[in-house]
Amino acid sequence: MPAKGPRGAKLTSKWLTVVGIGEDGLAGLGDEAKHRIADAEVVFGGKRHLALVASLAKGEARSWRTPFDAEMRDVLALKGRNVCVLASGDPFFHGVGVTLAHKVKPDQMLVLPGPSSLSLAASRLGWALQDVEVISLHGHSIDLIRPLLHPGARILALTSDGDAPPAIAGLLNELGFGSSRLTVLEALGGPKETHRTTRADAFDLKNINPLNVLALEIESTPDARILPLTVGLADHLFEHDGQITKREIRAITLSALAPRRGELLWDIGAGSGSIGIEWMLAHPSMRAIAIEADSERAARIHRNAAHCGVPGLVVIEGSAPRALTKLETPDAIFIGGGGSDAGVLEKAIKALRPGGRLVANAVTLEMEALLLDQHTRRGGDLTRIALSRAAPVGSMQAWRPAMPVMQWSWVKP
Repeated sequence: MPAKGPRGAKLTSKWLTVVGIGEDGLAGLGDEAKHRIADAEVVFGGKRHLALVASLAKGEARSWRTPFDAEMRDVLALKGRNVCVLASGDPFFHGVGVTLAHKVKPDQMLVLPGPSSLSLAASRLGWALQDVEVISLHGHSIDLIRPLLHPGARILALTSDGDAPPAIAGLLNELGFGSSRLTVLEALGGPKETHRTTRADAFDLKNINPLNVLALEIESTPDARILPLTVGLADHLFEHDGQITKREIRAITLSALAPRRGELLWDIGAGSGSIGIEWMLAHPSMRAIAIEADSERAARIHRNAAHCGVPGLVVIEGSAPRALTKLETPDAIFIGGGGSDAGVLEKAIKALRPGGRLVANAVTLEMEALLLDQHTRRGGDLTRIALSRAAPVGSMQAWRPAMPVMQWSWVKP
């Protein structure tokens, strides 16, 4: 049966309405949104949003729980009644609409979006949204912005509070982007809206509104820390003790691992973490678990992950195969160090999902023997990678060969 409002008005069969509201409150809403708010039996939202519609809403006003309940239990308990949820701007841009869509079918939910904060920011700046890098740092580490820092880039960042803009300015200055232009757009769409601009290396803005979007126009110095878009980052971008898959081998290895959106990698014997880090840099949806027995190297992996803009890399300190127990099923596995134990290979192969990829590199004869055996038993591809680098010999140059690497790559049937 169609739901009815408190005044008996017949509504659509969609029991839940999600309304995007801006800082201008009721003035920015259309007639349909106003009707749905007025007729709702229960209206959910943050205290700020509920205050904006207090003169219109006739039903019960309920503030979100603290901490926020991502399961939406209070909303779902009212299924079939006339319920309205208030959200900031566009509910499906890092908003509560996304959370609700995991719990409520589309044919039961009416969404009336408002302009997102990014749309408002772009309109104030005259920026084409399709040409802008967008990132949410709300509740996340500001290190996530590092891969986006390229000369000429324009970035719109959603922040958590008024402390984020100066922290980001400090990070840019530290990394060699101090001449970048930063604009803080505060309380967009409301009567208190303001825009303030400064350079990262001269950031002195005070009393920043917690509701802000940070716009960045990136400029760099010659020694700025820029993370290239291709695989095979320069070795000096990683802190390491020599235990690192070198640049050229890493590029070939990542090609063999063939990252796909949303996949999980196990990096067994992670060393510096370079493989897992570059796997995650391929796309924001990528995930990786680095398994490393040495505590100093494990700590180093954490630092490298943050410095390369993927602080979400999970580091497991422990020895394989024991440390592999109870980990989430991987889509791909790389074995770089600690693979001379046949038990590691067997455990990894067993854990890999059907259709998953395994890549193992060997530099020792013992590891080569294991990979030859696996290739004989299971198939796959064997590749021998030999690199030489030019180095001084007296007053001239000559080739110095690096240790050759045998690589076995295999797809699990």
